[in-house]
Amino acid sequence: MAIISEMQEEKRPSVPFEASLDPSNPLGFLEKAFDFIGKESDLLLKDSAEKDIATAVTAAKKRLSEAEKKKKAEKETVKPIEKKSTKESLPPMEPMEVEKPKKESLKPTEPMEVDKQEEEKSVPNKGNGLDFEKYSWTQNLQEVTVTIPVPSGTKSRSVTCEIKKNRLKVGLKGQEPIVDGEFFNAVKPDDCFWNIEDQKVVSVLLTKQDQMQWWKCCVKGEPEIDTQKVEPESSKLSDLDPETRSSVEKMMFDQRQKQMGLPTSDEIEKQDMMKKFMSQHPEINFSNAKFN
Repeated sequence: MAIISEMQEEKRPSVPFEASLDPSNPLGFLEKAFDFIGKESDLLLKDSAEKDIATAVTAAKKRLSEAEKKKKAEKETVKPIEKKSTKESLPPMEPMEVEKPKKESLKPTEPMEVDKQEEEKSVPNKGNGLDFEKYSWTQNLQEVTVTIPVPSGTKSRSVTCEIKKNRLKVGLKGQEPIVDGEFFNAVKPDDCFWNIEDQKVVSVLLTKQDQMQWWKCCVKGEPEIDTQKVEPESSKLSDLDPETRSSVEKMMFDQRQKQMGLPTSDEIEKQDMMKKFMSQHPEINFSNAKFN
């Protein structure tokens, strides 16, 4: 791939999302979340919206199931331990210095012709990421995987890897870092890990904090991909159970109706009920009636 201009498109300012969850009506909370997403992004207007949301729901259910299994296993095997004093405090976190990644690590490995209108964007690789001379990265909606080739025979003790909420630093001890920079978006450090495969490849698995967004780059400052050309996982609404599928379809329909200024499914139902009532009572004059 050819080196792409580092011009980045102007980002929208962050907008806080305010809503409270009523345990007796969780779907109400989700509807508010979809309303907010529809107003602040174009996610629901994309052709892949249903697949992306279905993938996120499936992943959430999987994580919940795994958490329940882990919790149950801990209750059966873990012995009670003495509680530590609440007065103990964690050591203060060291301030993070943002450094620009090494230019040589951002050099694509293969030349590629790019449309003049899309010079600032790169076509993603088969894993929805990019390949560079010294490393490559791939992603799905939930995770990012960074793959770094190292000399054959490299032991894990020779590798240094630091994963923080907003930063990654990977390399070999006593040498310049191979990857060192700020993430495109935050990750969950406790759910990230790395290993060395066949003593020649370091693989770093990063769990995204926002699992409804495709990353344009792994480390800020490197060329960005065109997220409109990513290929979502083959997850469909048909993969969900009937109840979940029905709820997701209803919320997506309502969101599209609102964006077009049309009535939602609940409003349509109320209108139909009123029309039926009016037809059953022709003796009542509704001409001056006001309806909410």
